[in-house]
Amino acid sequence: MAINRDTVLDKLSEISVPGGGDLRSRDMIRALTVDESAVRFVIEVPEGIDSAAMTPVHAAADAALRAIPGVENVSIVMTAHSGAAKPAAPKPAGGAAPSLKIGQHPTPGGPQKVPGVNRIIAVASGKGGVGKSTVSSNLAVALARQGKRVGLLDADIYGPSQPRMMGVSKRPASPDGKTIIPLQAHGVTMMSIGLMVDPDQAVVWRGPMLMGALQQLLMQVEWGELDVLIVDLPPGTGDVQLTLAQKTHLSGAIVVSTPQDVALIDARKALDMFDKMKTPIFGLIENMSMFVCPDCGHEAHIFGHGGVAAEAQKLGVPLLGALPIALEVRLGGDSGQPVAAGEGPMADAYMQIARGLIDGGIV
Repeated sequence: MAINRDTVLDKLSEISVPGGGDLRSRDMIRALTVDESAVRFVIEVPEGIDSAAMTPVHAAADAALRAIPGVENVSIVMTAHSGAAKPAAPKPAGGAAPSLKIGQHPTPGGPQKVPGVNRIIAVASGKGGVGKSTVSSNLAVALARQGKRVGLLDADIYGPSQPRMMGVSKRPASPDGKTIIPLQAHGVTMMSIGLMVDPDQAVVWRGPMLMGALQQLLMQVEWGELDVLIVDLPPGTGDVQLTLAQKTHLSGAIVVSTPQDVALIDARKALDMFDKMKTPIFGLIENMSMFVCPDCGHEAHIFGHGGVAAEAQKLGVPLLGALPIALEVRLGGDSGQPVAAGEGPMADAYMQIARGLIDGGIV
């Protein structure tokens, strides 16, 4: 029997919550996805409700959905605001993995070391659309191909793209509802909020919940022993960047920009942010540096030329590489096969950047 959203919502409207009403009428259901025999959604506990009192609600919703013919797997993530007590981890029913509560408020305290991780490198940009995530995934793969133990954290909470770029879609397991087992792809250990929620649903969280989610992805994931953790940051200079710098021992940052003036204006803001946070800049990468016509070999500088190199020289930091626009990079990102995992000029370009980081003692 096929299941649908209306059937699921009708069942959830039968689940009463503390203070009156039900899950549906109180608008506590987020990111609902119904996929063949699986149901996944988030219960967002509003302020004023003790999250400990929501544990029976969680269990009742799980039981009610599993009673629907055709439903074989139910995954419920419960988010809680600060000030609410943490509920006990519900026991899994029918052998299902315990629910993961992602999106809590951050815990207080200073920088913490991520267990097993030797170095953390942030890959940042001042604005979107400059290829920062593409650089992050390919750089991680290139480092792994040169024998390094590499992790990749997709910290772009609102717009996670690494699951698609790395070709992974499986939901991470959790043996106890607290620790998260990351996935493996192309020799890289990777984790993204995009693996925890419906990819077609927006993550609508305020700053504190976003910061808490990042802290969880850093500290609750079983990263294992890593030489380096590459963190793909969202564009700009906001909550995620501040949380990463304040809550971890960030080794340094790499800033990605195109050569055009508009991109460089925002790249300078990213560089200034890291300077204010006393985070070393390991270097700049100029992306979309040129386009080489595959038919005639003509080299066109679509976004200008030399702007990032000049900025690196001005700041006294290395220009780690200049990457051209290439169709195979886009095709690789869309298909989940990073170009750095293969052979050819673009793979060589990323391998050269990776080798420079290794030879320079950065990784």
